Amino acid sequence: MNDHNAPRRRFIKQAGLAFAFTALLPDPLKAHSLSLTGWQKRASLPYRVQEIYCAVLQGKIHMAGGFIFTPGEAQVSNGHLSYNPETDLWDTLTPLPEPRHHLQLAAHDGKLYGLGGFISKGAHATWVMQQQTWIFNQANNLWEQGANAPIAHGETVAASLQDRIHVVGGRTPKGTSNATWNDHIDTARHLVYLPDSDRWENAAPAPTARNSAAGAVIDNRLYITGGRTVSGGNANTLEVYDPREDRWHTATPMPQAQGGLAAAAVGGKLYAFGGEFFDNGGGVYPQCWIYDPERDEWNKGPDMLTPRHGLAGASIGNTLYAIAGAKKAGGNETSNILESLTIGG
Repeated sequence: MNDHNAPRRRFIKQAGLAFAFTALLPDPLKAHSLSLTGWQKRASLPYRVQEIYCAVLQGKIHMAGGFIFTPGEAQVSNGHLSYNPETDLWDTLTPLPEPRHHLQLAAHDGKLYGLGGFISKGAHATWVMQQQTWIFNQANNLWEQGANAPIAHGETVAASLQDRIHVVGGRTPKGTSNATWNDHIDTARHLVYLPDSDRWENAAPAPTARNSAAGAVIDNRLYITGGRTVSGGNANTLEVYDPREDRWHTATPMPQAQGGLAAAAVGGKLYAFGGEFFDNGGGVYPQCWIYDPERDEWNKGPDMLTPRHGLAGASIGNTLYAIAGAKKAGGNETSNILESLTIGG
């Protein structure tokens, strides 16, 4: 029996990610549905970083934490940047209270929240999962401490939905040990943070336990797709959460299983792009998939200009943004690239 996790274990020694499988691809994007300009280059980040998330706060994209790779070394970052699409400029903001990689970000009611992720406690403990809630207040340009989550979490999907922040899936420590990637298991857990009362609750768990998925909110529902499992390969499952019923349902799966991808919503459609695989020598996915909730169908969008994994994805108006990430599987060729895709019609 083949050991599907062998490539993953080899790369974890360098602090990285994943494995994948593929499926048959659908017909090309239907010409009548969208008008796409193609991916365009934007201003590069001040440094090269991967394993990041982002959030849009008052018209700017915020990115914080991540892995900064230099030859032979992976450094966990406490950097905090914001991007202004009107000026095409990056600003350096107050750093995180402590370095984190896979720090989940969410914007809610004028504030930015930094949730969970991992710290490094030396060369052999680079995946120590955390449960903190940090709150960035733009009024005083400072990070403040909120109530800790009830359990450590990392590689989740998070989104602001109604009056709360939802944190879904990801990984959790499988025992008392919590130092390396192999100390964790996947979870379908669904945590809910209530900013007004600074407390945490539980909601209906997702149907699938997975990490490194991506998602976005469309019409007051949370859509989550892709990702991977600790014990297996990449996933293509699409699941939708309705907060009015506290219930999930399963929709048409993404045409290709991609973990370590990014996603965002524009015009009532979900865009999912990027990710990595380790079979057949490993690599990254260039594909961009577009899901239409009204038809419950996927179509193929334009391939990424620079395929990457461990990147962040966001949307402002009718434009998608693909932020940083690595151009090869694992920690190889970590980038500072920002590219955008504008949708019209």
